[in-house]
Amino acid sequence: MRHRRWDSAVAVMDAEPATAPPSRVFQRLKAKFAGSSNEASLTRRLAGTIFVIRVLSAGLAYLSQILLARWMGGSDYGIYVYVWTWVLLLGSMMDFGISVSAQKIIPEYRASGEHALLRGFLSGSRWMSFAVSSMVSLLLAGIVKLLSPFMTPGQVVPLYVGCLTLPPFVVANTQDGIARSHDWMRLGLMPQFIVRQALIIGFTTGLFLLGFDLGATAAMIASAAAVWIAMIGQMIVLNRRLAGHVQAGPKDYDVRGWLAISLPILLVESFYLLLSYTDVLVLQQFRSAAEVGVYFAVVKTLALVSFIHYAMSATTAHRFAEYNAIGDRARLSAYVAHAINWTFWPSLAATIVLLAFGKPLLWLFGPQFVGGYDIMFVAAIGLVVRSAIGPVERLLNMLGHQHLCALAYAVAFVMNVALCVALVPRFGGHGAAAATSISLIFETVLLFWIVRRRLGLHVLAFGK
Repeated sequence: MRHRRWDSAVAVMDAEPATAPPSRVFQRLKAKFAGSSNEASLTRRLAGTIFVIRVLSAGLAYLSQILLARWMGGSDYGIYVYVWTWVLLLGSMMDFGISVSAQKIIPEYRASGEHALLRGFLSGSRWMSFAVSSMVSLLLAGIVKLLSPFMTPGQVVPLYVGCLTLPPFVVANTQDGIARSHDWMRLGLMPQFIVRQALIIGFTTGLFLLGFDLGATAAMIASAAAVWIAMIGQMIVLNRRLAGHVQAGPKDYDVRGWLAISLPILLVESFYLLLSYTDVLVLQQFRSAAEVGVYFAVVKTLALVSFIHYAMSATTAHRFAEYNAIGDRARLSAYVAHAINWTFWPSLAATIVLLAFGKPLLWLFGPQFVGGYDIMFVAAIGLVVRSAIGPVERLLNMLGHQHLCALAYAVAFVMNVALCVALVPRFGGHGAAAATSISLIFETVLLFWIVRRRLGLHVLAFGK
């Protein structure tokens, strides 16, 4: 890690005399974290809301997986997880990055007074996401049809249902980006992470209690219904709020401009997803299923740290774009520093707590999972270092440097693959964790250098 200077928060701000009264130290700490505007306070509240939603969602997802595994049996549950994983991966990429670029496009349209283009984007982006994802889903259904002779009979119908699930999944992602751009965080995230998950649990529980055979097909139908209902409900509420927020009028559509911004962001998101799954996928190729399970439990336990970064990224992106669009450089710089502080220090604190209670947390998965405790320390290094520069990938995307951000993620992904292939066969889970941490450290250095050279901003939680 660069700068192994784990100073106290007071020392990081400025050297404070040893005899400083407690009230003065408190005021310094308050000044460091309080920010300089109402936007800073709002950001903390919204980020806290997002963090709570993600934690609750993780709990619901964990509960649903336990129930489905018990009710469905190994074979059907395996098919369901396989299909649902494809829905999650493909659905996260099939909006062509519109869900993220909305947080850049909407503030810029508002700042420049281009209300016709704003109205066009608010409706056109969703129609475009739905049309494209529907066509891709039809293509995927055709591929399933061609490959069906080579599949087990129980896989074909769930895969068809998965194709039917993709369009509403993609539209919900797009609506999430639009809602976040207006600071409507609960409207953006609750339907996807809470309502949808609760509906899946409710539908499958109902089928089980009514005595239906809860196989992979029934579980996928229940999941598809949950996705459609959550998306439509979100759309109704979003349209009502937009009607009161955006004045009615003519609409203009700049699809080419939207894609020019969104496609590089899609590359960033795609490489991020690949970087997130590389360690587990490579580990599956070289080590036993039991070792993969232990490593996966470690990763899930440390996910709390990633939720903090996600919360700040989701909250700050559109404000980066807004301050840049109005040319307020000082406000942008102060807000970036605030976002970084509120990513790094909570992440560091969460990491310390998770490492302190790592053994009992892993024991919840089963006594054999406690053997992965030391892997937690290796994996945590990369997460803490990465949090030291906060959501700078969003900063680059919002300020028009998405191509460089995509390149940085691509290089980090290639490095992670190479290191995993080199280390996993010999060191197993420890090698996978080390490879990922080294890649994250390299990515951090690269992103820091890019922001320093292109934007002239200091993007570390410590130093000046």
